[in-house]
Amino acid sequence: MPSETDPVRAAGGLVWRVSGTSSGVEVLLVHRPRYDDWSFPKGKLEAGESEEECAVREVEEETGMRCRHGREVESAVYDDAQGRAKRVRYWEMEFVSGDFRANEEVDAVRWLDLESAGDVLSYATDVVALLSLGASLKEGRGG
Repeated sequence: MPSETDPVRAAGGLVWRVSGTSSGVEVLLVHRPRYDDWSFPKGKLEAGESEEECAVREVEEETGMRCRHGREVESAVYDDAQGRAKRVRYWEMEFVSGDFRANEEVDAVRWLDLESAGDVLSYATDVVALLSLGASLKEGRGG
């Protein structure tokens, strides 16, 4: 059982697809009306769930999209709205299928090239994860 000093554990995905953009890929950003921000799909772990399982579940719940799970990218570490330490582990997730439908947590999504996504993201920690995704995808495609 986590103690009060343990960081809040969460996980999510940087969903991407091949595109005709200059970077060759687009990444999915989600808009969360509760916070009025642009970020990546993510959420807290449920009891007995691994971080990887959480990431896949949260992406599908928040976006309606199924993805091919890939490599882990840079985590985000920050203090949440209640002032607790929070760590979000992220994975590459290549879009496979599905269509977005607005829901309680996410009211809009945007597919953007990597550079534009960096300009839209609301948090610096997410930009770091985005840069990590770009480096990972470049490496995975032979550099």
